[in-house]
Amino acid sequence: MLGIEFPIFAFSHCRDVVAAVSRAGGMGVLGALYFTPEELETELKWIDDHVDGRPYGVDVVMPASYAGADLGVDSPEDLVGRLAGMIPEGHRRFVDDLLAAHGVPPLAEGSEAGRVLLGWTDATARPQVEVALRHPIALLANALGPPPADIVELAHARGVKVAALASTPRHAVKQVEVGVDIVVAQGTEAGGHTGEISTMVLVPQVVDAVDVPVLAAGGIGDGRQMAAGMALGAEGVWTGSIWLTVEEADTPESARRRILSATSRDTVRSRSWTGKPARLLRNEWTDAWESAESPGTLPMPLQFMLISDALRRIGRSDASELATFPAGQIIGTMNQVKSARDVVFGMVEQYVEAMERLERLTRD
Repeated sequence: MLGIEFPIFAFSHCRDVVAAVSRAGGMGVLGALYFTPEELETELKWIDDHVDGRPYGVDVVMPASYAGADLGVDSPEDLVGRLAGMIPEGHRRFVDDLLAAHGVPPLAEGSEAGRVLLGWTDATARPQVEVALRHPIALLANALGPPPADIVELAHARGVKVAALASTPRHAVKQVEVGVDIVVAQGTEAGGHTGEISTMVLVPQVVDAVDVPVLAAGGIGDGRQMAAGMALGAEGVWTGSIWLTVEEADTPESARRRILSATSRDTVRSRSWTGKPARLLRNEWTDAWESAESPGTLPMPLQFMLISDALRRIGRSDASELATFPAGQIIGTMNQVKSARDVVFGMVEQYVEAMERLERLTRD
């Protein structure tokens, strides 16, 4: 369907990782969420020039429901202004007090302060889709609900396949009803937005529920897990967290060290990032939002609008204890820095070994 050698899909916000995985025979998928349309154009042009003609994809976030969806505002600028007015002052004080308690300085004048909302809504994600479809992408993926039917039609008209993430069989069926070509069955072990059903349970349920190819996702980081996903009926795997520590990744060194030393018990599902449950590396930030002093999280996209400047302030400071980022439970085995190519080939070798072992067990 996609012209790739290995059924390994690599989600990453780093263009270098995307290009390296595609060159290695898998499919890199660039997360477009944090890029303006102009920035996304630059990133995709770079990938076009460095992917050696191999297929790659783009992932956008067009949630099926979010606060402000009924405002009837088409302009991204107007929407941002209206949504910003919905954030309670008490929540702003809580964030300011939390940063002050950890000595986090304000952003420098003229920095990116106020860059609060990029791809979290239909109105702000559509310009990203328009940019993506001007490039020779092979796949357009969407998270957080079925993509709009007109977006699916537009992608198909350009010869682009569409994938979407699902955390329940019911969600998978809805994806197929709007014309999605590939369903990513993402278990709760995954980093980022995730549901409550484990991968081992979810994948066969989704395979039985839909008649399109299914990718297994959630806690997958080596070839043995890839073989397990295929045994459950999936036709490939969707991976994310394992690319945070590869040589090509732009992960900050302080975060990379924390990932390399973390265990699988060091992640938690939290609404403190976007307002929807997402698996993050647990730290003082996630704990603060669960404390008695917390005002509670806001619905998407208000929560991310509330904390976006705070995240940049933390990233520019020494307060690594507050640095929050999505990470799945596979993090417990991520204790070495390798090239993306070596990760792909290592997964394939482990997959072959696992299948040969199963063949021997069956034969014997």
